[in-house]
Amino acid sequence: MMTHDGELRLHLQRVLRAPRSVVFRALTEPQELTKWWGPDGFAIPSVESDLRPGGSYRIAMQPPEGDLFYLAGEFVEVDPPERLSYTFRWEDPDPEDRETVVKLSLRDIGAARAELVLSQGDFATERRQALHEEGWTQSLDKLEELMSSYAST
Repeated sequence: MMTHDGELRLHLQRVLRAPRSVVFRALTEPQELTKWWGPDGFAIPSVESDLRPGGSYRIAMQPPEGDLFYLAGEFVEVDPPERLSYTFRWEDPDPEDRETVVKLSLRDIGAARAELVLSQGDFATERRQALHEEGWTQSLDKLEELMSSYAST
């Protein structure tokens, strides 16, 4: 999505079958992140996290084929269970990559359901934006499934 000022940003929304406090934990707790983070077929061997403004995180990602790689960043805003934002950068980035900012907001919408709104940007190229959109879409599909499984227990 290109904004009116020409910036390349990503904007996604989901309704999840869990209260926002449960979703916020899934977005921030390392053991929960390993259950849903990453595109289809990826494993998450480790998540390091210092969940506070200025704290850092680092996520190891193992694709189905290929070498382990990492993404890292710093938390900008941590306001449970409503908002979370952090910088996002690949270690050993592609020449088309740049550090972006991910902003997540949550609001309860009825009994045991939450709306998640995600934005990320600004991307250097449309190709990198599309890659992130695909990765987030697959990740959020897995998060939605995880939240639905918690709701049914």
